[in-house]
Amino acid sequence: MCGIFGYFARGVNYSMSNEQFASMGDQLFHRGPDDLGRYHESGVGLGNRRLSIIDIEGGNQPFYSDDGQVVVVQNGEIFNYIELATDLRSTGYNCSSGCDTEVLLRLYERDGISMLNSLNGMFALAIYDKRDDALYLARDRIGVKPLYFHCDDERLVFASEIKSLLKAGIDRRINLVGLHHFLSYNYVPQPHTMFEGVEHFPPGHVLRIDKKDIKLIQWWNLTRQNTEERSENDWRSELNWLLEDSVRLRLRSDVPVGAFLSGGVDSSTIVGLMARQLDEPVRTFTIGFNETGFDESVFADEASNRFGTAHVLRKVDMNMLHLWPLVTWHCDQPHGDVSFLPTYRVAQLASEEVKVVLTGDGADELFAGYDKYVEFFNNQEAQSCSTEDFRRYYYENLCLFSDGAKQSLYSDSVRRDLSGCESYSVVSPMFEQASGMDRINRALYLDMQLLLSGNNLVKPDRMGMAVSIEARNPFLDYRVMELAFRIPGSLKLRGSETKYIYKESVRDLIGDSLAYRKKQMFTVPVGEWFRRTLAPFTESILLGERALDRNLFRSEQVRDMLCKHQRNEANFTREIRALIAIELWCCTFLDSSGSGPLYWSELGVDADSTFV
Repeated sequence: MCGIFGYFARGVNYSMSNEQFASMGDQLFHRGPDDLGRYHESGVGLGNRRLSIIDIEGGNQPFYSDDGQVVVVQNGEIFNYIELATDLRSTGYNCSSGCDTEVLLRLYERDGISMLNSLNGMFALAIYDKRDDALYLARDRIGVKPLYFHCDDERLVFASEIKSLLKAGIDRRINLVGLHHFLSYNYVPQPHTMFEGVEHFPPGHVLRIDKKDIKLIQWWNLTRQNTEERSENDWRSELNWLLEDSVRLRLRSDVPVGAFLSGGVDSSTIVGLMARQLDEPVRTFTIGFNETGFDESVFADEASNRFGTAHVLRKVDMNMLHLWPLVTWHCDQPHGDVSFLPTYRVAQLASEEVKVVLTGDGADELFAGYDKYVEFFNNQEAQSCSTEDFRRYYYENLCLFSDGAKQSLYSDSVRRDLSGCESYSVVSPMFEQASGMDRINRALYLDMQLLLSGNNLVKPDRMGMAVSIEARNPFLDYRVMELAFRIPGSLKLRGSETKYIYKESVRDLIGDSLAYRKKQMFTVPVGEWFRRTLAPFTESILLGERALDRNLFRSEQVRDMLCKHQRNEANFTREIRALIAIELWCCTFLDSSGSGPLYWSELGVDADSTFV
């Protein structure tokens, strides 16, 4: 696990200064405090901040070919690197280290960039080939590891986090299209970002750039899977085998490994599979709330007792809003999802004992785990309407602010600048790609491409990296993903039962009480706080002089929303959260340099008296 950064000059006279190139790496210190490696020649630079996980002594990057003509850096892990190294040796390509990054180098020497298809892992990588004076950038199949880039006539600059790109002198300007899409989805969907001129590198793609040309190509596509008619026993058997093998690969580490444990079906499954394969108790980590009415740590205790884990539980106050500016800085972009805050706290807890954690991320999107699927697909209209109506209906079901609500919210100038922009354009090509799938799998494919890669995978990566630990996601082994999309949607969502075939598969492992426990989302009474104790705070943030001077939104519309919420005439909890997230992002990255997180006091907020 690391952070990567670098650039490639398109213009013959461009070269980044050593000081500026170094500052890009300095900004990623939290992603890799163990080592810093840089390759920098006139017109090209590749850098890596390393969090040492595999081959502690021999794995520092960049890696160079024996003749010095190929340079490789990566962020992430190639979990099948041992098998790949064995195959390489059989064809005369020997690895001198035990590091997965050298495996990438040797594979590229042998197979070229088509070697991506051999990889089972989570990664963002950069390869510079001096022989062609070409740079390759690639990202893993579903976007577990982040990668951002800026491209203009002079250069292409890339990094694991946008804050590193800013050190390359990229202007800090708001991207109104990104803002528009954020208000629709509650996160900025890829490839858009909130920064003008910065793109989020799409998952499953590879980019090649030389002095003459630049090409971005999709190298993996989940819609290539076709559903199959098989018995439930067959599906259960293959799913169980693949999950166990996925966990086996993700236990490869030269540093201590643990797991986040909530007591839900997904984290319990991962911990149960870890317990089968480890010779010592699994180290598990949970945060609970001091407020008993909202504490669910009892379910984590049940799972811990079942599998005999070395369990660490820490009770915290459920009001974590004092962490919001810190989380905003680490995320680079606004997110209206407050579950980033407890994810940070549990990552912080785990970092006291381990450097690697396994998580249950991805199962909900693969196997229809959210209650929203029950609500949507049990509506007869969703089943019987036309294809185009289904697409529009599901899109509207995803939206935080409707198209009309956004138009009412925008200031006159923003409304003019966004004339003709619609967020449906983000999902329309994805619906087209998934047109051969049944409707449940179409919806899941959208959430894999949008919600998972745009929000839910950002959470464990950024919150883990904030405290320098690596999060691994066994459900997102490409073999598990491809299997899941060969399973008919009717076996995932059966009536009101979510994750039907998956729960049936793991019930013997985790027991019925954990397998069929009603799904719990992270919920704290933020809406009630906004009505009562935090009402003055919301007004000062959203209607203060700083926010009004931006002229993004109509103040009277924002005020009306706050008043209706405070009077309990409407529930605008999610909308208010989203608007606060935008303002915090603006304060952090537009009003300030973005070099570090802000303190509430810099925004005129007394955190000690406000967040109690």
